[in-house]
Amino acid sequence: MQKSLAIIGAGRVGRALGLRFRELGWKIGSVVTRNLESARKAVRFIGAGQAHAVAARGILASRVILIAVPDDRVVETARELARIGAEELRDKVVLHTSGALDSSALSELRKHGAAVGGMHPLQTFSGVAVPSLEGRVFAIEGDAVAVRTARQMTRALGGSPAHIEGNKKILYHAAASMATGQALALQEASTQLLISIGMNRREAVRALLPLTGQVLENFERLGPRAAWTGPLSRGDYKVIAAHQEALLDSPPEFQEAYESLNCLAARTLAQNPSEVLGELGKTSVGKRAKIKGGDA
Repeated sequence: MQKSLAIIGAGRVGRALGLRFRELGWKIGSVVTRNLESARKAVRFIGAGQAHAVAARGILASRVILIAVPDDRVVETARELARIGAEELRDKVVLHTSGALDSSALSELRKHGAAVGGMHPLQTFSGVAVPSLEGRVFAIEGDAVAVRTARQMTRALGGSPAHIEGNKKILYHAAASMATGQALALQEASTQLLISIGMNRREAVRALLPLTGQVLENFERLGPRAAWTGPLSRGDYKVIAAHQEALLDSPPEFQEAYESLNCLAARTLAQNPSEVLGELGKTSVGKRAKIKGGDA
């Protein structure tokens, strides 16, 4: 495989992948962002490439083109590249890094003979340091040539390619979002509750992170049910009702999340979900807001 790569959208993901591929001996060609200064910064970060503020024909000098723009700009970027490249796109491989979109987002390029696909690294990128990609899953789908290329690129990075059907890609992304952004929101909500009772932030984080880390370690080592802990796992519905009452003075999202998460735990972790959900229904305080507001 010809190891030449152009990057459109050199943000956190594009820069990180560009740097890793440059370290692996790939020739980095055009690096395109929305303005020339950010493109130059990306080139300095990657250590190679030619900075451009707009997509130009120089992109076509590379065999592989990586589109790492935000999801809502992928289709627009593909159309612009199709306009520029036309017949020169034949035999090129164009991959996007979106976790939510499938290869149909690049259909304008497919019309001109490019092999298109998605290659999404299941990893968070801070934009400061490049995280290790060793063992990380890359969701891959698209045309046969694009999939083959994406697999080779993933393995070169030390990652693990996983084929995801295009029509299931959004569900894959929902799962990843629940495990990352929403898990972070849950951790922060728990931190804020501890701060509200007098802990400072450092104390609260120090209290919660080892607890969460141990549960996740147990999840990996023992499986979900053996790792499950807390009052619901023990069937202690009185404590759950007390939790709900204690949360009355918190913002309503805290209360709703606590109840919804208990129901989710019952559905995914309990041996008899229907029975546990029924018991939770008896403790539910869904009408609390009205009662508290004097509407009862």
